Amino acid sequence: MKHFPPSELIINDDGSIFHLHLKPEQISDKIILVGDPGRVALVASYFDEQECSVSSREFNTITGTYKGKRLTVVSTGIGTDNIDIVVNELDALANIDLETRTEKPFFRQLNLVRIGTSGGMQPEIPLGSFLISEKSIGFDGVLNFYAGRDGVCDLEFEEEVKKQLKWNPHFCAPYVVDADAELVNKIGQEDMLRGVTISANGFYGPQGRVLRIDLAEPELNERIENFSFGKYKITNYEMEGSAIAGLARLMGHKAMTVCCIIANRRVEAANTDYKPYIEKLVLTVLDRI
Repeated sequence: MKHFPPSELIINDDGSIFHLHLKPEQISDKIILVGDPGRVALVASYFDEQECSVSSREFNTITGTYKGKRLTVVSTGIGTDNIDIVVNELDALANIDLETRTEKPFFRQLNLVRIGTSGGMQPEIPLGSFLISEKSIGFDGVLNFYAGRDGVCDLEFEEEVKKQLKWNPHFCAPYVVDADAELVNKIGQEDMLRGVTISANGFYGPQGRVLRIDLAEPELNERIENFSFGKYKITNYEMEGSAIAGLARLMGHKAMTVCCIIANRRVEAANTDYKPYIEKLVLTVLDRI
């Protein structure tokens, strides 16, 4: 039986997992992930009851019940590097005995749904719309550090991404992962769009924004906008979904991302007053998860 040493699995003195400061009994099988720590309180404000609230660094967690469903909401902070921490530690809470440091005999599957904000890359995507990432393209490289990545990725789509985007060899190798179809069909009904989402490894240069430093690939966003493969176009940018989808697939969990579109890069429009849309999206996910 594999044993996880203290250098690999760090456990706090109170028995909680290192970064999240959570104990196994404090998480549900149904977990909502949000980037903004302040958004945890928004999601939990709709709970009928709250059983625990834990804060550690940018990772805030509240577990409670909503219409009879036990749910957990966790903030991840920004970026796929944080997702690597959050998903690995949630999986450890579910599937590793923290006392014996060995894998539990029975697998516990988690359902992970990220609620986020995003920028649209096609002119027909309206501000305020809700868009599910059927496929996520990781510009971040996180999944490439794990064995088995080819088995959970759409390799044909990856090759097309590299070809059509004229991929710069200095960038991380892109990876493409599908969301869990069952979750997508459960949450993504007629009031939501579906698309292909890029998870960028930064907000400025990696998404084509220029301030005081010029871009290495100034035409990359134009290539992204013109990308087409089968029925798919690239619809939007965000910064976490690819690692959630990829790590979940490697671990045997179900995962998906749904974002509120708050900007459209193609038509140069943005909506900074998007809180009502986020509130509606949160309630929709709570009802359907």
